Amino acid sequence: MPPLANIVILGDYERALRRFSNWEALDQRAKITIHHEPLQGEALYEAVKDADVIVIVRDRSPFNEALITRLSKLKLLMFTGERNGTLDAAALLSRNIPIACTPGGPSKETTAELTWALILGTAKRLVEQRTLLASGGWRDAHSVLPMLSGQRLGILGLGAIGSRVARVGRAFGMEVVTWSPNMTPERAAAENAKSVSLDELLSTSKVVSLHLVAGPGTKGIIGADQLALMRPDSILVNTSRSALIAMPDLASALKKGSPAQAAIDVFDVEPLPADDVLRNTPNLLVTPHLGFVAEPIFAAFAKGITETLDAWLDGRPLPKPYKP
Repeated sequence: MPPLANIVILGDYERALRRFSNWEALDQRAKITIHHEPLQGEALYEAVKDADVIVIVRDRSPFNEALITRLSKLKLLMFTGERNGTLDAAALLSRNIPIACTPGGPSKETTAELTWALILGTAKRLVEQRTLLASGGWRDAHSVLPMLSGQRLGILGLGAIGSRVARVGRAFGMEVVTWSPNMTPERAAAENAKSVSLDELLSTSKVVSLHLVAGPGTKGIIGADQLALMRPDSILVNTSRSALIAMPDLASALKKGSPAQAAIDVFDVEPLPADDVLRNTPNLLVTPHLGFVAEPIFAAFAKGITETLDAWLDGRPLPKPYKP
């Protein structure tokens, strides 16, 4: 009997993959090892060096050319979702190692939901109110809260997520303005928004929410100069990519009160180091990259993984091959 295929799965922080699909048949056909904690450097190599198949949850485990070159036994690499910004796909394809992915699930919808959870949680100071009650208090000076209705909502990027965020803002009675490198008045008007310059958006919006793709023209688009333009009562929200903001500049700007508050779901280093100043910045609400973390999404990930592994073991075409 030939040896069982060695399959290594990385980055299942939530311990969700086995909960959302049936693995019984695969467990009979392969040796499956699932790593739940982050791995880097030599620890990552040691975990995958003998793998026939490597499965990556999202882009939590970077695979560059140097690492891929060392993986002499690798026959298939797959990742969950439909994009991976930390994978050197060319290095795999140059060795004729196929790449597969999975359906992404309703990540746009759940990211829009989290965006509004962060906006409302910050604007209504829910964490502070909860802390006040837990300490035995009732109301204080922070309990006199602003309204969002009638205020301006500035959205950077009016794609699938940004447009959803805009629709909710309008439902709350907010005026929606937008900017992106390729925004036109016609595109903005199609979403009942107004196209404005980046400087105007930053200087006039009560809430600024980022929904851009992090590319050459947008990385670091929000730095010290842009943060200084923001209203002294404004809220900056990022559920997109941390590269859009110069994060050291944000920490400094928050100390100066421009913006007044921020809510961030994405970070330059994830998981966020335990001693990172952003964990305890008073006017910053942080969440551990929850934008896509939802039951239907992980169900899509888990089912996509098991279906792909079954197909690969059977020698059938991969259900969702990745083509960069």
